[in-house]
Amino acid sequence: MATFSAPDGTLLTYHREGSGAPLLCLPGGPMRDSACLGDLGGLAAHRTLHRLDLRGTGDSAEPADPETYRVDHQVEDVEAFRVALGLERVDLLAHSAGSDLAVLYAARYPERIARLVLVTPAAAAVDVPFTVEDRTRAAAQLADEPWYPQAAAALEATKRGVFDFEAFAPLIYGRWGVAEQEHVAERAGQTHPEAAQYYYQEEAFDPAATRAALASLEAPVLVVAGEFDGGPSPARAAEITAAFPKGEHVVLPGVGHFPWIGEPAPFLAAVREFLDR
Repeated sequence: MATFSAPDGTLLTYHREGSGAPLLCLPGGPMRDSACLGDLGGLAAHRTLHRLDLRGTGDSAEPADPETYRVDHQVEDVEAFRVALGLERVDLLAHSAGSDLAVLYAARYPERIARLVLVTPAAAAVDVPFTVEDRTRAAAQLADEPWYPQAAAALEATKRGVFDFEAFAPLIYGRWGVAEQEHVAERAGQTHPEAAQYYYQEEAFDPAATRAALASLEAPVLVVAGEFDGGPSPARAAEITAAFPKGEHVVLPGVGHFPWIGEPAPFLAAVREFLDR
């Protein structure tokens, strides 16, 4: 564990694990502790992972101004992270909501990105929306699973404002083994709803300007989608990929929103192949 100061003086923490070339890692959630990434399915055996605890999460300090939880305000935290590591350019990996932060960073600092990996990314930054219907279609692929009726009912309840993640989690993961259940059990201690409520304020995004800025991004970008994920679905992942001049995407079979959990071999192979070119 190591620390550095954000531009506003907030003390931020990152966790280093593994060996090999550095890979900066941003968690999703939004605003979930970076511990949720673990070793990214064994990727730490091939890369040195530098997992950033975003401000107010994990071992990082809470900021004096909660408005700075807003995703666009945290772009300078990522830049300070790069500077603290002494890197001219970075390989950057982000998951889910963390991908919006990574995309905004790439738009503001395109010259600092060597390679960018977006794992089952959120995409408000480039205005690719996900809908309940996307999730419903994805869930329907799992209708033969014994846990499906209860999980599907919980997903349907979200349309009425009832959010029970643990109940519909099997649909999010696309499978429901020991590893998935343990990952969900850890979730309660890793989330920060008070910070998350600021992250996605509408003022954080200007998709037209972001897309225009990304046009100058020379770095290769890999978008990783799961076959059973509804946010993004494989089709939405293709739309996200189109925002990048050198974008490509891969759809991993048999997994959902957390493709490094459970059976991570396809995830590991896809990410390693991309980073090692």
